[in-house]
Amino acid sequence: MLITEILSRNSRMYSEEIALVERDPDCNCRREISWRAFDESANGFSNALLARGIGKGDRVLHLMMNGLEWLPCYFGIIRSGAIVAPLNFRFESETLQICNELVAAKVLLFGPEFIERISAIKTALDRTIELYIYVGPESECPGYATNYAQLIRGMAVEPPAVSLQLMDEAALYFTSGTTGQPKAVSLTHRNLEHACYVENQHHKQTHDDNFLCIPPLYHTGAKMHWFGNFVVGAKAVLLKGAKPEWVLQAISEEQATIVWLLVPWAHDILIAWENGDIDFGRYKLDQWRLMHIGAQPVPPNLIKAWRKLFPHHEYDTNYGLTESTGPGCIHLGLGNTHKIGSIGRPGFDWEAAIVDEDNRPLPVGEPGELIVKGPGVMQGYYQNPEATAEALRDGWLHTGDVAREDADGFIWLVDRKKDLIITGGENVSPVEVEHFLMEHRHIQDVAVIGTPDQRLGEVVTAIIQLKAGCELTEQDVLAYADFLPRYKRPRRVHFDQVPRNATGKIEKPKLRERYSEMVSA
Repeated sequence: MLITEILSRNSRMYSEEIALVERDPDCNCRREISWRAFDESANGFSNALLARGIGKGDRVLHLMMNGLEWLPCYFGIIRSGAIVAPLNFRFESETLQICNELVAAKVLLFGPEFIERISAIKTALDRTIELYIYVGPESECPGYATNYAQLIRGMAVEPPAVSLQLMDEAALYFTSGTTGQPKAVSLTHRNLEHACYVENQHHKQTHDDNFLCIPPLYHTGAKMHWFGNFVVGAKAVLLKGAKPEWVLQAISEEQATIVWLLVPWAHDILIAWENGDIDFGRYKLDQWRLMHIGAQPVPPNLIKAWRKLFPHHEYDTNYGLTESTGPGCIHLGLGNTHKIGSIGRPGFDWEAAIVDEDNRPLPVGEPGELIVKGPGVMQGYYQNPEATAEALRDGWLHTGDVAREDADGFIWLVDRKKDLIITGGENVSPVEVEHFLMEHRHIQDVAVIGTPDQRLGEVVTAIIQLKAGCELTEQDVLAYADFLPRYKRPRRVHFDQVPRNATGKIEKPKLRERYSEMVSA
């Protein structure tokens, strides 16, 4: 069943029940929308796009912060037959332009937070963008854009007569990989449908569950975890902000039963508990049944501490990639806390194997590349046949992650996907940061790695080799890197020789070992 059909079914079966709640603690605001209103909003937007000549196969960039309009717009785009391309809200103007040059979108849907970034590159965007749609206060709508509320006003709320097939392309999700340049992962309607059933099979959501969603919806992780509730017409709450007191208040007041946390947010809740900063007795938390966590390796000591605070919680962690339609191709599984540290076993309707460089299965315990196979595997990288051929071979997705399997069939990651850094759940390409730092006139060579951090999982760490006779301080480097997006800026700086092997490649395993030990010491 297409996810658009699941939405229609929810509208029929649970018409006036609340589908989504938006909470913004900064302004003490709360909004909600029923399943019928959700469905009708998606239909109205879909019909509006079709009326403007946007339809089957056209690409639509979706650049919004989490909010009540995010998902109806997403579904409206898909329902029109167009291909939705959600964008990371941290992308700067240059990256946004690169993304559009790759997919040649006809429409850009955006919120008020992005006016300045879009205005800076509008001339370049105009080469393909025919319609700019602004989702925000009508009084603040830029002159070049059409206001979303005006666009859908008076539009039919019945679904458009657009024929959609399971194997049609539905969405493009951008992933930086390790090159620093975004690649667009092409997902079909079947991929999205499968993600609904994977998540529901793993976490057993019923219509009575309530999912608290904090991570950004442009992430496949956030949306695909919500899909488990969506497929049974269960409620969800979109929380803007991750302060411990905001999270606990939302769980208590909305009676959330399932929460997906990133490692830093779980750490913050534990620290608040340990320091006595929050009176947990103020909140009604007994109904909270499942805390699952992902987007980066989970420290076992975090979960041990968590279970002391919340001994009744079920716990799970999930492994996935954008290329596997998000999390769940591997998951730990409820009740397997004795295997904390492992990413788990193949998920529902997934296969996995550990192979050598010749693609031959390896014996138990021997490290090799993790490959996965299932209905969630992407169609490919959009307009990038070389990268697609490298990643997809005989139906198997080659993750690039080195892993091993234990005697019980649980998979353990040995090394990260090439040299990618995951900090606070966000991917950072070391090459991109290295290229930026190399532009400094005093720097001769630089290596960027991730080093352990209790709160963020990893932090960006720069090893800098200065030119002879030049001087820089750590503060000089940090000030120079201030032009990078915040999550890509180095948090730690070391001045040292950058080791390279005989072929000129940086020996990053040596650096990770050396500087990780320094952090641990």
